[in-house]
Amino acid sequence: MQAKIVKKLKACLQPGKHIHLVGIGGVSMRPLAIVLRDRGMEISGSDMNASVSTEELQERGITVYIGHKAENIKGACCVIRTAAAHNDNPEIAAARAAGIPVFERAQAWGVLMQEYQNAICIAGTHGKTTTTSMVTHIFMEARKDPTVMLGGYLPLLHAGHRVGSGDTIIAESCEYCNSFHNFSPTLAVINNIEEDHLDFFKDLDEIKASFRHFAELVPAGGCVIANGDDANTMEALEGLPLLRFGLGQENDVHPEEVSEDWRSCTVICGGKPYCRLSLAVYGKFNLINALGACAVAWHMGIDGETAARALAEFRGAGRRLEYKGRCNGAEVYDDYAHHPHEVRALLEAVRTMGYERVILAFQPHTYSRTKALFHEFVEELQKPDLLVLAEIYAARERNVLNIHSSDLAAEIPGAVCFDTLPEVSDYLRAIARPGDIILTVGAGDIYKAGEAICEG
Repeated sequence: MQAKIVKKLKACLQPGKHIHLVGIGGVSMRPLAIVLRDRGMEISGSDMNASVSTEELQERGITVYIGHKAENIKGACCVIRTAAAHNDNPEIAAARAAGIPVFERAQAWGVLMQEYQNAICIAGTHGKTTTTSMVTHIFMEARKDPTVMLGGYLPLLHAGHRVGSGDTIIAESCEYCNSFHNFSPTLAVINNIEEDHLDFFKDLDEIKASFRHFAELVPAGGCVIANGDDANTMEALEGLPLLRFGLGQENDVHPEEVSEDWRSCTVICGGKPYCRLSLAVYGKFNLINALGACAVAWHMGIDGETAARALAEFRGAGRRLEYKGRCNGAEVYDDYAHHPHEVRALLEAVRTMGYERVILAFQPHTYSRTKALFHEFVEELQKPDLLVLAEIYAARERNVLNIHSSDLAAEIPGAVCFDTLPEVSDYLRAIARPGDIILTVGAGDIYKAGEAICEG
């Protein structure tokens, strides 16, 4: 982050100052509001719709306006906005016209991180929400009272965030738009690096450069923990001092005596047994995530028994192979996977669970990702027993590429494709039978199709 921006933002984030947050009900804006309020600032904010999040903030004495209006920013010394609030937002436009500084959410979190002794920032193309959740479980079990910022829902917290009073903040750190360059990590974790977000990044080399810059934010005396098995990560971080984790025995943190289902092993840290893991979650990728979490715990001086106990209780973050219910005897799960390699890892994990048929209801996320990774999607989406495709979830995009889910279906024998989620639900309900697992998968709203068919 530019020194000038940091200086200006620090001057605003002082006790007694009035800070206005645009999009205050968002997953990382709500805890930001609470942290700032607890530091003695006067906080107001706005959101498009009332929600449980906005009601919680109002109960805490924070002024929340429903709807965006220029007059909402009256008296504010600065405005902090969510990434979804653009310059044409009435409050942003009013602030700029009045000369009131406007900052990004990530910039504010980056400045706040500087006040914590330990800022653990967890990044990677895949697995960052799960790894952040696992680290949170460990630090909660160790009674470290951390502040937590997640990109998903964690049942342990009954939320996607936590405001603690300890000396540690644990933050999921996203590379999109180089957002994590605003953070101030003392410990950075990088799970893996692959092509993604190609609506922003030019290519894989640019993505690698972004992750290297993130790692280089860690000061002397800090630590970078990286997946030593991931070639892209090792190439991106070449020459940097690293604590490596992974399945390979050459890593500083690695497993021995791994069970066939990848759910149990002995974790070796620095050449010595650290703990015996017995995970409740499935899949090789989750064991790798757990190794990353153990690497953090070991480096931070948390004993192995505490780490193992915490990870044994971890049942997954929201939308990460999350059990939803049953339909005609079939079991329904939901998952956030939206990259071909995430879909592959998910299906590999599910195959160890013993179902007769794997039915995948997949909703591609964004036109740019579907176009850029089209052939990889075709390869992975052929693997379930039955494939049901929903139309592409647009998110922030318009379909200027003229691509549709039907283009994928045309390349995959037996695939069926529907324009609406109710049609997906009707089809799933009609084919479901005992012995099936039905997976609703994607980063959009495909979970609604699964919820609609669950009985009771």
